Amino acid sequence: MKKLLFATLGVFLAWSAMDFVIHGLILRSSYAATTSLWRPMGEMKMALMYFTVLISALAFVLIYSLYFSRKGISTGLAYGLLFGIGTGLPMGYGSYSVMPIPYFMAFTWCFGSMIEAMVGGLIVGSIMGDERWIRNGREEWGFATPRGTRSNGR
Repeated sequence: MKKLLFATLGVFLAWSAMDFVIHGLILRSSYAATTSLWRPMGEMKMALMYFTVLISALAFVLIYSLYFSRKGISTGLAYGLLFGIGTGLPMGYGSYSVMPIPYFMAFTWCFGSMIEAMVGGLIVGSIMGDERWIRNGREEWGFATPRGTRSNGR
């Protein structure tokens, strides 16, 4: 339970910081050029935005925790990449297909989401798991054979 809470907090903080960099710095001029599409700053619901990021971080961590038997950094990174593709493409290019946004915004939404998910995967993988496995009497890191199985296929 403690690992779950720490992983959720870590993912939430990382995603919030990366959102600030992506949306507040990198895309600032793109948002300024498309002001008719967004609420004025004074009307934005920032508390709701952070709440949705927190719930998304919790769901991200729970999916990893409940449905991945082998946990570790490489598994977390692979999970983050797949999650990022699944969320980044529709966010960036799906939005671009129906909204009059600049291509740079679509590209940044897409690949920013992928990078955020991969960072989230690294965080959850490093907190929730350990990739050390025993092979031939010594610990190895990475995609090693789990304990109790033989690496030579016998």
